Amino acid sequence: MSSDDHDDGRAFSRRVLLTRAALFSAGAIVPAEMLVRRVPGQAAAGGTAAGQAPAAAREPLDTLTAAEAATLEAIAARLIPTDGNGPGAADARAARYIDRALGGALADAREAYRAGLAAVDAYARASKSAPFAQLSAADQDAVLTEMESTPFFTVVRTHTIQGTFCDPYYGGNANFVGWDLIGYPGIRLAVTADQQRLGARPAPTHRSAYDHAMFSKKRPARASGEGGRRPASWRLT
Repeated sequence: MSSDDHDDGRAFSRRVLLTRAALFSAGAIVPAEMLVRRVPGQAAAGGTAAGQAPAAAREPLDTLTAAEAATLEAIAARLIPTDGNGPGAADARAARYIDRALGGALADAREAYRAGLAAVDAYARASKSAPFAQLSAADQDAVLTEMESTPFFTVVRTHTIQGTFCDPYYGGNANFVGWDLIGYPGIRLAVTADQQRLGARPAPTHRSAYDHAMFSKKRPARASGEGGRRPASWRLT
């Protein structure tokens, strides 16, 4: 959402707030509370809605349906929009990260996403006469504003931040756009004296942590759940 929020008389764009949050949560896979408050006009989850525009070409989905993915991608694109300040969640492919994670580390959140995305789409149809993905940016922002106080909004926002700024190994942060946005150069195994100077801006490595031999030998299961059973610590409670 690109509208400004106000705090103590100062205006901050949602992009700035979420980007700052990313400095503390990038790469984390710590699930939020997965309770869902039903939105007025919620309908049961279903397949692709009649008349809905076909989804853009993408990698095969791991978990979400095409209709769910279209709604989620549209939500993520408004939470961290692509604008004059730089790329956003759509460029980082944050929705792909979430889709993969829902089949693995965040599998316990799958039903919450099914219900939540159906509720958002149903509310958009009831209040704006079109599926969420087909609404104008202004109407999408209006719908999201209505759901800002719900647990599902908090969950999607958290996972969108994760998908935008995570290690690319997990399916998001495509082409390192998230790291470049916040000026994170990537893991460095050695740091020169010049790079430690105040105000130094090290050149980005554009390498996943798991591209380094010392990490790749202990590579964790991907968000898609490869490698078998999820660690108990990753389960939602």
